[in-house]
Amino acid sequence: MVQEFKDFIAKGNVMDMAVGIIIGAAFTAIVASLVGDLINPIIGLFMGGVDFTNQYAVLSGDVPAGASLEAARETGASVFAYGSFIMAIINFLIIAWVVFMLVKMVNKAKKAEEEAPAEDPGPSELDILKEIRDSLQKSA
Repeated sequence: MVQEFKDFIAKGNVMDMAVGIIIGAAFTAIVASLVGDLINPIIGLFMGGVDFTNQYAVLSGDVPAGASLEAARETGASVFAYGSFIMAIINFLIIAWVVFMLVKMVNKAKKAEEEAPAEDPGPSELDILKEIRDSLQKSA
């Protein structure tokens, strides 16, 4: 049982998947920073300086005017946080686009590798032996 588990873990696919998950987690942090630190301010600029991630509507409860989304949630009010949802969609679209571009580049590289002309390995062993035979027959 232990040996089977070791064999399973040692397989390339499992290791590739583990590396992919780790890289994906790091990439998610980068995209979250991209959206939060670069895209949100630009969107906020077009919306008149409004912080887009803090956009919400109060469904029930009392929330002080101008309170942040976090403050509204702390009051126990029921809020419809559409700004956070829209930012999650933007995060997803950016990640999906980058993954699409990476897969496209990998597929292009694989295709170029497959289409590359194979090096001529030279004459086979059989061809060399036939040449030696023919040479010996001519000299005899």
